[in-house]
Amino acid sequence: MPAMDDLQRELEAVAKSERRVAMATVVATRGTTPKKDGARMWIGEGGRAIGTTIGGCVDAKLIPEAHRALTTGERRIVSIGIDDDEAWEMGLSCGGAMDVLVEPLEIAPRPAPLLELYRRIAARMARGQAACVVRPLRDPSRVLVVGHDGGAEGTLGDAAQDEAARKVAMELLPAGLPRTQPIAGEGTEAFFEVHAPRPHLVAVGAGHMSMPLVTLARALGFRTTVVDARPRFATRERFADADDVRVGTASDVVSGLVLGPATAVVLTVHDQDVEVPVLRAVLASDTGYVGMLGSRKRGQRVLQILREQGVPPEQLARVQVPVGLDIGAQTAAEIALSVVAQIVASRRGRAGRGLAESAP
Repeated sequence: MPAMDDLQRELEAVAKSERRVAMATVVATRGTTPKKDGARMWIGEGGRAIGTTIGGCVDAKLIPEAHRALTTGERRIVSIGIDDDEAWEMGLSCGGAMDVLVEPLEIAPRPAPLLELYRRIAARMARGQAACVVRPLRDPSRVLVVGHDGGAEGTLGDAAQDEAARKVAMELLPAGLPRTQPIAGEGTEAFFEVHAPRPHLVAVGAGHMSMPLVTLARALGFRTTVVDARPRFATRERFADADDVRVGTASDVVSGLVLGPATAVVLTVHDQDVEVPVLRAVLASDTGYVGMLGSRKRGQRVLQILREQGVPPEQLARVQVPVGLDIGAQTAAEIALSVVAQIVASRRGRAGRGLAESAP
C-alpha cells in the first residue's frame, strides 16, 4: 500500500489533470507479484497512468479494464495472471496472480465520495492517526471506516457485520498491513485497506549510537528525526540520512512533535536531566514505542525518579530498558540493529523470537 503522503500527492495530481479516472486497487495476491495487497494505480480517460503503477505487464492489462469501467460506469474485480516469462521480465523468480478492484471515479465538477473520504483520512494521517477502510468485495460501494481508537463511521449494511469488521480492523491497524478476509463466514470477504502514517523514529541524542540507528531506520522506510541540544553533534554532516535534525532542549522539541502509535522514541543519551523530562512528555502521549539506552540498573533509577514525580506505573511499563532485542550486540551498528528489530516487532505485535521458535 502506498504511504499516505504518496496517496495525497497522487490525489492532487489526479485532481489537476483529469475529470474522471479509473482507480485500480490490488485486493488480493497469490504467488509472486510485483506489488502486494493495497497497491494502487490511477488511469485517466485517455489511458494515462497517473502517479505510481502496479508494475510491468499488469499495467498494460489494466488499461482496457479501466476504459471499460469509465465507459460503463461499473466497478468490477479483475483477476490478472502473471506467467513465468512475464515474471522474469519484471525481475521476479516465478509467476503469480492478483485480484484488482477497478472502479470509475468522478473528479470534476464534484469529486466522488470515495475521494473525499481519502482526503479526510489524509488529514487524520497528518495528526498521526491511522484508519482502516473496510469494503465488502461483493458490494464495494458500502464503506466502513475504523479509526485507531476503535471509533467507526459508515456501514456495511448490517450491524453484526459492522462489529465483526471493526474487530478485524483493530487487529490489523497496529501492523499497518492491508488484507482481504471474510468478516462473518463464507461469501462475506472484505478488503481491509489500512492507512497508517509513515513510521517515525525520533532519536534523542546525537551521539555515535544514533548514527547507525537513523541509517537503519531510514532504510526500512521510517521518517527520522534527531534531537540534541548540542549543535556540534546535531549536524547534517553526521546525520545525512535524517529527515530532520533539531537543535534545542530535547523535551521542548519532542513535545512539539506529533507523537502517535506510528512513532518510536529512542533515547541514546546518558543524562537523566535530559531523559526524565523527555520521558514525561513521551509517556503522556500514545507513542507506539519508547526505548532508553543503558543498563537495567541505571534505567530503574530513571524510572524511579519518574515514579516519584507521579508518572503512573502503566506508563512506566512501556519503557524498554535496556533497549533492543537480545542478539548479543556489541558494536554501535549491532545495537542499532537490535533496537530497530524490536521496534519492527512491536509494530507487528510480535515478541521478537527466532522464526524457528515461532514456527507452528
